[in-house]
Amino acid sequence: MNRRRQNKDDKGAPKWMVTFSDMMTLILVFFILLFSMSVVDATKFRAIAESFQERAVFDFYPSIVPFENPAEDREVKDDPFEEEADPFETYLEMDEEEINEQLDSLLEEVVEYLEENELTEEITVSRDDRGVVLVLQEQALFETARADIISEAEPFLGKVGALLNEIPNMVKVEGHTDSRPISTAQFPSNWELSGARASSVIRFLIDESNLEAGRFLAIGYGDTRPVAPNTTPDNLQQNRRVVIVISDPTYSDNDLY
Repeated sequence: MNRRRQNKDDKGAPKWMVTFSDMMTLILVFFILLFSMSVVDATKFRAIAESFQERAVFDFYPSIVPFENPAEDREVKDDPFEEEADPFETYLEMDEEEINEQLDSLLEEVVEYLEENELTEEITVSRDDRGVVLVLQEQALFETARADIISEAEPFLGKVGALLNEIPNMVKVEGHTDSRPISTAQFPSNWELSGARASSVIRFLIDESNLEAGRFLAIGYGDTRPVAPNTTPDNLQQNRRVVIVISDPTYSDNDLY
């Protein structure tokens, strides 16, 4: 039985030649690109680069295309990821005399406001080592056993917010109660009530005056720091208060921050 041998040899170039040709083609394209970039028309290239700069997607990023005179051709935009200077750190660079003058001016303005609006019985302001200290009695801010700011308190807090917008000082807000216990669904103890009142004041200042939340610290002291013995109605009223401390940056105390 005769068997016919079939020619199994592949026609055309060997397979390795195809791969080699692809590689050589890619290398050729690469060098063509290098050559084309080296002889590019500067005027046309500049026009293309500037058209990319006008696209919104590149608004926040400087062009990667180097120009001969970058300062003259365009204004380099600020890096959006560059960390902004901390205003409080900048404030610390002021000398002590300037800081004292600024705090004294704030104190005078608050005193003038309280006198003009006959609020000196419910709100007092003073200056000590911590800074400018505002003491607001309960009736100036809240109803009994509540932490919602009453509408009558909004003008004064708005004034405080406006003053805080002019300076970068840190602000500590303390909530205090008298010794009478409270036990409600919302406030199981005086700790919750005092903390909620301090937080309410801060939230109002932030929302109404567009202040940075990082400037504030809320603390609820409950009845642990009375200013008078809890033995008479007048003393109890004095102890139910919110204290706003507009800090002096030269004052150092772990209890403040």
